[in-house]
Amino acid sequence: MVRMLEWATGFFRSREISSPRLSIEWLLAHVLGVRRLDLYLQFDRPLTTGELDRLRPLVRRRAAHEPLQYITGSTDFYNLTLRVEPGVLIPRPETEQLVERMLSDHPGEDGLNLLDVGTGSGCIALAVKKERPGWQVTAIDISAEALRIAGRNAMENNLDVRFAEADFSSWQPPEKQHIIISNPPYIPEDEMSGLTPEVAGFEPVEALTAPDIHVVYQDLLQLCRNHLRPGGRFYFEINESHGDKLLFLCNKTPFTCRLEKDYSGKDRFLVGKLEE
Repeated sequence: MVRMLEWATGFFRSREISSPRLSIEWLLAHVLGVRRLDLYLQFDRPLTTGELDRLRPLVRRRAAHEPLQYITGSTDFYNLTLRVEPGVLIPRPETEQLVERMLSDHPGEDGLNLLDVGTGSGCIALAVKKERPGWQVTAIDISAEALRIAGRNAMENNLDVRFAEADFSSWQPPEKQHIIISNPPYIPEDEMSGLTPEVAGFEPVEALTAPDIHVVYQDLLQLCRNHLRPGGRFYFEINESHGDKLLFLCNKTPFTCRLEKDYSGKDRFLVGKLEE
């Protein structure tokens, strides 16, 4: 095993793969069915022919910059293990912070209605449902493929979330919502060329960018205006460079809004409350 770890680390480094040592550790742990840190309990054990046969195609895929989460088919998000495939965005730590931020505003409330817009893998909706089982959680997405994956994640985690295939700019929820939360496409099209090969070459473009980012947030604000209860709140993940422009959009709405930073100190969240 030690020879494979050393060889693959160098091989990935030569292909300019980010975190080359972590990459081979992750793939080895996946093939052996152990935790990554447990690899070092059997550090000197030689790999069997069958293990090598299963590992080699995964190494080739990673060398082509395919994300580890797509190769192994899963990722961890807010105390959940979720399936991820190329049809959905890989959940990010910033989105975990979005969930954490929202939950901190509603620590003891029960029976709330929450709408997750653009659910993708279902990560936000399912994390919320696990932490607040008494809430009615609804999640929508325009992609049937994303909803298939999200529905499977709900089933495998035994969580009851309502899913609907819908364009949020025209969707009509069956009841007013206490909370609307979203991580919409927020990368400007002219910045797509600067993304890493892992993101640009494999993750769904429609989940990353839109022709006009500001129109996306205008539509989200209109959805909130129409379907939040008085006193209801929204939580949006945003591009760090667009905070002031989005606050300006809020000035024309009945919301009290503010920007909040992620753990890196970047403006990452737009939070608003509908006036009562």
